[in-house]
Amino acid sequence: MVLIYPLAIYLLALVLAMTACAQKQPMKLRLTNLSHLNSLYEEININGQPMAIIHIYSEYPDYKWVDAGNEGIACVDDAARAAVVYLRHFEVTGDTASLRRGRRLIDFCRFMQAEDGLFYNFIFADHAINRDGQTSFKSLGWWAARGVWAMGEGCRIFQKRDQEYAAQLQRHIQKTFAHLDTLLANYPRMDSLAGFPIPRWLLYNSAADATSELVLGLAAYYRATNDPQVKTYLEKFGEAFVAMQLGDENSFPFGVILSWQNIWHGWANGQTQALATIAKLVQRDNFLAVAKREAEFFFPYLQKEDFPREMQFARDGDQIRATKTEHYSQIAYALRPMIVGALRVAESTNDPRFAELAADLTQWFFGKNVAQAQMYDPKTGRGFDGILSEKEINRNAGAESTIEALYSILEVEANPVARQKLYERMEGME
Repeated sequence: MVLIYPLAIYLLALVLAMTACAQKQPMKLRLTNLSHLNSLYEEININGQPMAIIHIYSEYPDYKWVDAGNEGIACVDDAARAAVVYLRHFEVTGDTASLRRGRRLIDFCRFMQAEDGLFYNFIFADHAINRDGQTSFKSLGWWAARGVWAMGEGCRIFQKRDQEYAAQLQRHIQKTFAHLDTLLANYPRMDSLAGFPIPRWLLYNSAADATSELVLGLAAYYRATNDPQVKTYLEKFGEAFVAMQLGDENSFPFGVILSWQNIWHGWANGQTQALATIAKLVQRDNFLAVAKREAEFFFPYLQKEDFPREMQFARDGDQIRATKTEHYSQIAYALRPMIVGALRVAESTNDPRFAELAADLTQWFFGKNVAQAQMYDPKTGRGFDGILSEKEINRNAGAESTIEALYSILEVEANPVARQKLYERMEGME
């Protein structure tokens, strides 16, 4: 990270303070373009219930819809994250079309939740639920976490706009509480793997990555309700993330928060975003300290190493080493947790260095990457599906890559310091 002298920090902080009110007003965005995401969006009706889906794949060169084979045509995984983007876009720009789309996608997530609170993931072309597929069976896992995330943001956004609808979403989220209680019955059990403590009260026994998206939804729900039960959930999940941090400023791996077991991977590793989001909500300064440590030391390390995809760690006495490192593929879903995580740290600490870091990380989408390739096209709104090597990229523009690219860039443009720095640096790249 580039060092900034105290006077510069003060001036940048002053800019943040002076623009805080302006930031809340609707704004026009230079880079965030929802056109391609809108092309993947389709409104449907199932048993008289209006809702919307996001088509999963979109392939070069014509970028038409492509189904996911035997899995189905659409899933909660993508609909939920698209809903988060649409709702945030409404907050930033005041675009009521985005509010409507976000609501329709949340309605799909509601449809995919079973009465017992668990979630299915995929629907087929005839709109029947895929109940048995390996990536769709009823569970409390990835798609449930993302469904709760979308519903939580819906609770927060609609609390002042449609209280009846917000109350419906609250009831859907509350259906998961019995399952969260069962999961958290393992608190504070810790196992050990490769010399590292492994909390057993996370999704999939140790999946901090999946749980981070659940936490984002619960945090939004808590902001709308002040439910003390959910505060306890946030505290316990946050403690697990804290336990999974390795290293510090001076020791490898420089504050990384493990994704699960003894592995870090970039995609979905949103623990810093989650910790910085909930730290003030639950009044836990150590949560913010852990988030700040990863953002300040591990994120720049990843930049320096050209954004490896995955690392596996082992402990030898007091030393930690990487036993395996994979570099490809590099995807938007690995950049978003860092970019938005750094922004949440900036907001929680009032330290503009982290907003500048977010702007720097965002340049990955505009050619500052190992392939020197543009991975997001602001003219079309397409987020490309990944860097495969120094010489090859995947030019398909599926839902996940487009959603994660848009979420990253939208949040940067919504932050005055990050926005200014990104625009300046992009002009310097031309």
